[in-house]
Amino acid sequence: MPAPVHLSLQLAVNVLDAHSLLVAFGVLGVGVVLFAETGLLVGFFLPGDSLLFTAGLLCTGSAQGGVHLSLGPLLAAAATGALAGAQCGYLLGRKAGGALLARSRSQRLHEGAKRAEALLERYGFAKAVVLGRFVPVVRTVLNPVAGALGVPVRTFTVWQVTGGLVWSVGLTLAGYALGSSVPNIDRYLLPLVALVVVVSLLPLLAELYRARRARRARRGGDSEEENR
Repeated sequence: MPAPVHLSLQLAVNVLDAHSLLVAFGVLGVGVVLFAETGLLVGFFLPGDSLLFTAGLLCTGSAQGGVHLSLGPLLAAAATGALAGAQCGYLLGRKAGGALLARSRSQRLHEGAKRAEALLERYGFAKAVVLGRFVPVVRTVLNPVAGALGVPVRTFTVWQVTGGLVWSVGLTLAGYALGSSVPNIDRYLLPLVALVVVVSLLPLLAELYRARRARRARRGGDSEEENR
């Protein structure tokens, strides 16, 4: 009875574990998960970064467990899910405004919304939309927040596509490249996933560092003018 057994495995999937999702749903699951994480507020807890990296790794056939994905369909599914999800979240934000967030009782989700709004105000629409892709939870709430705040459709679309492709394709290819070059890489999957999450935050951390230096430089200039 293979069909009932396969169905029970799918129902028992751990949605917080990238490998479990890929074993159960394969390439199709990548597109669905990324759509939910970037387009629906209920998907803020999903493991987008680790899912992309692990999926790329499984394309090499080097990982154990009998799961092998095809790189071409995987890249297509990842890009489609990430881009369509972000655009959907933006449109929901334009139509529903802040009502979607107001109904949620998740403290984590509300904190993410505050960070997303701060990004939009501090860095401008284009830079914030790109940087938001690399921050868990923020990439879920930034899209509806951008819609609610009236970010122009053309501006949002251009920059969410740019950031979405860099994020989804970049992380997938990083996993594929590492799996192709390092034997038995799956033994170190957990620390590698943690490293990927940290590395994905580097663009935001670098931008925060530059902004902090710019503020200090402005304060220094103001102090010199006062002393004169």
